Amino acid sequence: MIQTTIDRWHAVLRGEDDIDDLLHADCTFWSPVIFRPQEGRELTRMYLTAAGQVFPGDDAPPSGGPSEGGGDPTGGNSAFRYTRRILDGHHACLEFETTMDGLTVNGVDLITCDDDGRIVDFKVMLRPMKVLEAVRDRMVAALDALSG
Repeated sequence: MIQTTIDRWHAVLRGEDDIDDLLHADCTFWSPVIFRPQEGRELTRMYLTAAGQVFPGDDAPPSGGPSEGGGDPTGGNSAFRYTRRILDGHHACLEFETTMDGLTVNGVDLITCDDDGRIVDFKVMLRPMKVLEAVRDRMVAALDALSG
């Protein structure tokens, strides 16, 4: 079940699928910097859209084959790479790396889908602390721009 959801998630990242079709109406987004969960499709879409503007990283690296973890889900348009994937039933753990202002970003997307393959829970975890602070600042700016 989760494999199809992750394939669609990667298609969303490449601009080939509509995120609203992938997110359950009651989806919950867990930010690495905000304590409270963000409830509902609209807030989840907003946070994931902002993250899509923040996480591509500095520059796309020289072209190379995808890693065992799935490689660049954006089709070579960014430095963002999934480096490890653990898929089980309705759950996925996708470890990623990118660079921001010369800092190496390491994080994990924890994704849960329902029986229809829609994402019901999306949690992002990041390390190290310097990266978390940089992401917070960039996300605030991206969210401000998205909300008007």
